[in-house]
Amino acid sequence: MRTECTPKPMRFARLKGRDVVADFGGGAMTSDAGTLLLEAPDRAIGLVDRFSDCFSDGRPADRVVHDVEALVGQRVFGIALGYADLLDQDELRHDPVLGAVLGRLEARRRECAPLAGKLTLNRLEHAPARAHRYRRVGHDAGAIEALFVDLFLDAHERAPERLVLDLDATDDPLHGRQEGRFFHGYYDCYCYLPLYIFCGDPLLAATLRRSDIDASAGAVEEVERIVGQIHARWPAVETVLRADSGFAREPMMAWCEDNAVDDVFGLARNARLAARLQPALDRAAARSRESGQPARLFTEFRYRTLKTWSRRRRVVGKAEWLPGRANPRVVVTSLSPAVIDRRNLYETLYCARCEMETRIKECQLDRFADRTSATAKRANQLRFHGLCPAHRPQTHRARRNPPRQSHMRLHPPQAPQERRPAPTQRKAYPHRHGVRLSPCRYLRTSTRPIMNLTPAPGPQPNPPDNNRNTAPETHRATGASPIPARSIRRRRHARQPNQTTTQITVQYELVRNPG
Repeated sequence: MRTECTPKPMRFARLKGRDVVADFGGGAMTSDAGTLLLEAPDRAIGLVDRFSDCFSDGRPADRVVHDVEALVGQRVFGIALGYADLLDQDELRHDPVLGAVLGRLEARRRECAPLAGKLTLNRLEHAPARAHRYRRVGHDAGAIEALFVDLFLDAHERAPERLVLDLDATDDPLHGRQEGRFFHGYYDCYCYLPLYIFCGDPLLAATLRRSDIDASAGAVEEVERIVGQIHARWPAVETVLRADSGFAREPMMAWCEDNAVDDVFGLARNARLAARLQPALDRAAARSRESGQPARLFTEFRYRTLKTWSRRRRVVGKAEWLPGRANPRVVVTSLSPAVIDRRNLYETLYCARCEMETRIKECQLDRFADRTSATAKRANQLRFHGLCPAHRPQTHRARRNPPRQSHMRLHPPQAPQERRPAPTQRKAYPHRHGVRLSPCRYLRTSTRPIMNLTPAPGPQPNPPDNNRNTAPETHRATGASPIPARSIRRRRHARQPNQTTTQITVQYELVRNPG
């Protein structure tokens, strides 16, 4: 007996005399029209192409159905869309919009899908350092690490005066028998201890490490590599390292001083530091009692540890008195008082590192950096590298209107067309205005054009609505080359005769404006 595979409609309770029916026979549809928002920046900076160049493919070309470029693009876009598990790829390989973005609308063989499934992508993630007899796809870890810094450098037209690199470590909980797992007492779980390095919003490095090490272990080597790449292109740029007290170690500070790199690190308090801060803290407490408000004072002095530090260094202390309690903080820096005073050093420079905490949360929550479920640590590191391209590539000039995760997971029906996909979206979509603005965040300001998604005026069956039919806006970076405008044509389908319901949708079609 053959299995009945045709899905039956699901009926719900009647609502005001009308039937409410869920029909699962919609045909070729997609819930990921937001992929079109990712295709524009990828085309502008060649992200997937450059990332796939870091892989080697030793398979016979005439027998390959899914090449490395398509596999890498499918994995990167999948993570950006929120599909961190490879199990989802068995369904996504039939997605029409994802196939259109990757140039795989039709399968190369009749018995295959347009895109790869979970087993093929799993072999990509387990690619060894170099291809061998049984694993023909390999990867170059050094080239992948260098690519992220190159993408950051290419996003600038000219060298900035100063770059601030943020370093931090966090936990990546493990729930299996992964290689290199260790119980961390502070995080109270088995985990990895990844190292993140950001420069503002762009992610420069994401290194997966065992958790039975110090937070600063391996940081000197990563910083040396990144700073070397930056100074090779911009020799005169000033570089500042910024991190918490977990990185205030002698090897790190000594390397900065030997290589003309400034630093500002948090410093863990001890009895000697508390004694030096006490006079300023007493004055802050007295001022707080007089005014009835919190009081904050700053002091600085030269300090050297008893055993670990090789020299005396500048230490800035914050003596703050809150209602009923003290709130002291200490930082150590190589910046002289002539360059920056003690208050601006703490409030303006050091406290700005809180933005990195937000960037880490985006990696952990939005890009699923904690999905390191492979047994081999090398495979988990390669998956960890995959989140770096999925992390939004942007410049410091485009921080407004950030793309939201909801922009990626649009839910329009998708009908197969000969020339290009034309996804539709409902009128009541709550983030429809954000979709128009978000691509300006993904841009490269040097040479390649940028896709600009703005509603273009068109024939409207109803009178125009001044709240929605606004004039097109042009978003471009300062000093960028002229951008050929691209728009989205809006179409509205009104109620037809003899219909019991009203269907109003908004169709977004990628077109190029004349001129």
